[in-house]
Amino acid sequence: MSRRLVSLTLDTLEDLPRPCRQCVYWELDPVAAERAREAGDPGLEKEAWVSQTLLEWGSCGKLAYVDGMPAGFVMYAPPAYVPRSMAFPTSPVSADAALLTTAHIVTAFAGGGLGRMLVQGVARDLTKRGIKAIEAFGDAKFGDAGEGAGGCVAPADYFLSVGFKTVRPHPRFPRLRLELRTALSWKSDVEYALEKLLGSMSPEGLLRPVRPATRSTSTAG
Repeated sequence: MSRRLVSLTLDTLEDLPRPCRQCVYWELDPVAAERAREAGDPGLEKEAWVSQTLLEWGSCGKLAYVDGMPAGFVMYAPPAYVPRSMAFPTSPVSADAALLTTAHIVTAFAGGGLGRMLVQGVARDLTKRGIKAIEAFGDAKFGDAGEGAGGCVAPADYFLSVGFKTVRPHPRFPRLRLELRTALSWKSDVEYALEKLLGSMSPEGLLRPVRPATRSTSTAG
């Protein structure tokens, strides 16, 4: 199987999972996000946010493809572009860091190194732009009954598994940090592990259409 990373653009935005494509959890403050959902098409707000961020700051996401099919993505931006970032008990994000907001791997490819591959792609991009670190808010109770955050906050365990360290502990939403020089020093064993996993998979059973035939109104993502 072939795999590649591409930057998020208004075109590749359509390859995000439908719930994530319609989610404005990070892009708007809580009140504005609720209004967008009530208006019926938060996807327009998502597109507007991506467009503005691309124009003013530059690349703000990476997508991973396996044999041309979307297998995962991450999104990131300066904290000033992410209104929701100030709503966390472990805010604010450090002044020298970009904020990694959303991370999602298609379930069939989980555990194969795609998560780290995406983060390393982000690290390469941000290093060229003079940024020293990535920070993220993790959900320490991800998946617990009654404790979900709609899937919009990635599990704290995910960030820890790809090299982040906790810089401000919290029972629910710890803030984590990855120094970019650490991410750029990862060895090729991650690539080998991914090759081994993908080589054991059956494409017919795992890959799904790029765009579902029906439109979902879920706001998770």
